[in-house]
Amino acid sequence: MNETLSVRSPTAAIWATRVVFAGNGGLFATWASRIPAVRDRLDADARGLGFALLFTAVGSLIAMPLSSRFIARIGERRVIAVCVTACVLAYPALGLAPNLVVLGAILLVVGAGTGVWDVAMNVAANAVEEQAGRTLMPGFHAWWSLGTVAGAGFGALAAHADLSPFVTFGSASLVVAVAAALAIPHLPNAHESRTTTTAEGEHHVPGRTRRPVIRDVRLIGLGIMCFCAAWAEGAANDWLALMLHDNRDASAAAAAAGFAVFATAMTIGRVAGNKVVNTFGRVPVLRVGAVVATVGVVVLLTVPFLAASYAGALLWGLGIAIAFPLAMSAAGETPGRGPAAIAMVATIAYTGFLVGPPLIGSIAHATGLDKALWVVAGLTVAMFLLSGTARPRRAVRG
Repeated sequence: MNETLSVRSPTAAIWATRVVFAGNGGLFATWASRIPAVRDRLDADARGLGFALLFTAVGSLIAMPLSSRFIARIGERRVIAVCVTACVLAYPALGLAPNLVVLGAILLVVGAGTGVWDVAMNVAANAVEEQAGRTLMPGFHAWWSLGTVAGAGFGALAAHADLSPFVTFGSASLVVAVAAALAIPHLPNAHESRTTTTAEGEHHVPGRTRRPVIRDVRLIGLGIMCFCAAWAEGAANDWLALMLHDNRDASAAAAAAGFAVFATAMTIGRVAGNKVVNTFGRVPVLRVGAVVATVGVVVLLTVPFLAASYAGALLWGLGIAIAFPLAMSAAGETPGRGPAAIAMVATIAYTGFLVGPPLIGSIAHATGLDKALWVVAGLTVAMFLLSGTARPRRAVRG
């Protein structure tokens, strides 16, 4: 985006961005960890609860395409502030919902708030990254992963202590609200101070352009690459433990440990991603990651031993860990259209989370889960083929 940022300190901006990433992941994971308690409180069956949960995705997919317009009008800092406020009010309300209809309505708000928050924090992260002159996006996404670990851990402790969902969500929301109030003033707010200069020397207000981003072939390629990465991640989230249990005869604990290996590998990959990308470059790292993930999936599906399955899960997680954050960085470099480009790529990617795992389930119903997961190998090959779309459009200082 090549902007002059309205921030007090680069270091403060980096830490502030980490906080809003962690808060986003932490709130969602706290909610996810207590879904069983909410289900029991409402005495809901799986079908009814599943329908209500769908509204989270619906809210995100409705709101995320509008994110760039909001950012263009009031700036990413204020958009994040609005979304944090909406979420810290909505999440506790989930613990008070009297029925599934109200729960679904609140989840629509949660999905919209979380989705726009996600786009805005990636726009802010891209701006901080450009000011720092080095790759930072994988590290920001690592903080989102760390937030999910903290949120899930807090939810587990709350369940053990028999705290109500309302108290659990309210406590998590209070912590995030305080942390966000301290962090948000240090975030960039490019809307306040700049126009953007394109390579041709023309000036544009961010979020406004003569050609819609949907017609940008590079962004479409980035979105599809990110869609594949999101589908591959969602497939592991939903099906890896079950595949280990059903097809590798793993106990429930051993199957859960297999998923923990994958999740840990994702986090490690993102923590290490900043240094690795700064050393070797964005496209080479994406290509190597896609190869590593492909090898991991093949090992997982072809070697019938649990230890090999763990190794495959490790490579799978490491390989796809930074595809999403690097796609956000690449999208943000679109001259004059950074926020709109990030919103578009993120929306395409989130459809991968939404439609991918259920499709795996449908294929598994006909062929078996171990065979259905071969789709993931195809996705990682597609990531390799599309990695060139993430080639930097600017020089990055080391």
